[in-house]
Amino acid sequence: MVLDKNKRGSFSGKLGFVLAAAGASVGLGNIWRFPYLCASYGGGVFLLVYIILAVTFGYTMIIAETSIGRATHKSPVGAFAALSDSKLVRLGGWINAIIPILIVPYYSVIGGWVCKYLFAYFSEDVNAIAADDYFGNFITDGAQSELWFIVFAILVLTVIFMGVKNGIERVSRVMMPILVVLAVLICIYSISRPGAMLGVKYCFVPNFKNFSWMAVVSAMGQMFYSLSIAMGILITFGSYVKKEVSIEDSTRQVEFFDTAIAILASLMIIPAVFAFSGGEPESLNAGPGLMFNTMPKIFASMGFGRIIGILFFVLVLFAALTSAIALLESAVSTFNDELKLSRNKGTILMGIIMIILGSLSSLGYGPLANVTIIGKQFLDFFDFLTNSIMMPIAALFICGLVSFHMGIDEVEKEVTYGGHPFRRKKIFGFMIKYVCPIFIVIILVSSIVNA
Repeated sequence: MVLDKNKRGSFSGKLGFVLAAAGASVGLGNIWRFPYLCASYGGGVFLLVYIILAVTFGYTMIIAETSIGRATHKSPVGAFAALSDSKLVRLGGWINAIIPILIVPYYSVIGGWVCKYLFAYFSEDVNAIAADDYFGNFITDGAQSELWFIVFAILVLTVIFMGVKNGIERVSRVMMPILVVLAVLICIYSISRPGAMLGVKYCFVPNFKNFSWMAVVSAMGQMFYSLSIAMGILITFGSYVKKEVSIEDSTRQVEFFDTAIAILASLMIIPAVFAFSGGEPESLNAGPGLMFNTMPKIFASMGFGRIIGILFFVLVLFAALTSAIALLESAVSTFNDELKLSRNKGTILMGIIMIILGSLSSLGYGPLANVTIIGKQFLDFFDFLTNSIMMPIAALFICGLVSFHMGIDEVEKEVTYGGHPFRRKKIFGFMIKYVCPIFIVIILVSSIVNA
């Protein structure tokens, strides 16, 4: 196996990796996507299915990607090349590498929306923010949308300039604990509202009459969002993990952290919407509008609405930042490895790409609203291309790389290095060879058919 002996950034230890990987996992998908999917597909039933998948499917993919990264000390393209001579397999490395390059620009546009709302809760009337046309007027105003997109992009780029230990790890060590504290505070306030306990019951008590195959498919799709699977992030972060760190223990902690935040997000939002709507879970089925339309209305109806709105959007901003930082780091790492660019030059190049592609998404609901690709606005198109097409394909390549090129034994060497146990080795081997590829094909086909 070819190892990269060149100087490479690294996390200081297990805590640094866990917080950074958890930060990559905890993003906008957890804060708004998980709660509305949970409401749409049966509440407690969806949560149960998701947890089962997290400890099987999610565990397997995190172990695989982290092991690939640490074994090769490379970002996705170099990692695939180090483990296989096949040109077809190496294509999988490029797909994994390109995904974050395409995601982070439009993700930063949504991050800009979060910045705008946080600023608004400091400077505007809460009832004005809750108005039906507030969000629509903002995203169709090209100048406003572009301004806040650039603000968010600068925040992310600044952290990447600072490096792995001084930037990513340091920011994660500060943001992640604050994020948890804010989530708990908002949860307590949310479930204390009159009528909110109906929402808590809906979240946690499975009603198997609500079970459907689409609940399973949707939960599998959420895995990609929630655990940063097949985005190149975990391979890149794995390449920064020191040998003495237990991959399996770290994976278990990332799984726990991610699932806990998803549950906290559900408890922040679902009980509040139940209390606001009189117990109608359909009120949650609002997609991105849930965060930017429904939640401001709920805050306006609460006591301390401004304070709760500020705390909520600080939490969402931290979640968005940690995920965007991870995406951008994966892209910059690829430029560093494959184009031999320094961190600063790679970050500048990625900044240029972000401005170009992000501006298309930022202006896509305003000045460029009449320009579409396959009937979709730019942001929706990039989201569909990366999440529905490229990520499942990238995940299939990862399964193939581990099963037929790297080998289960090599993964075991990485996991057990330093005497650490590999408690779920049998589950891992069965999942990576058989179950995960089937699940991934189902996600890919279902996404295309639904589109």
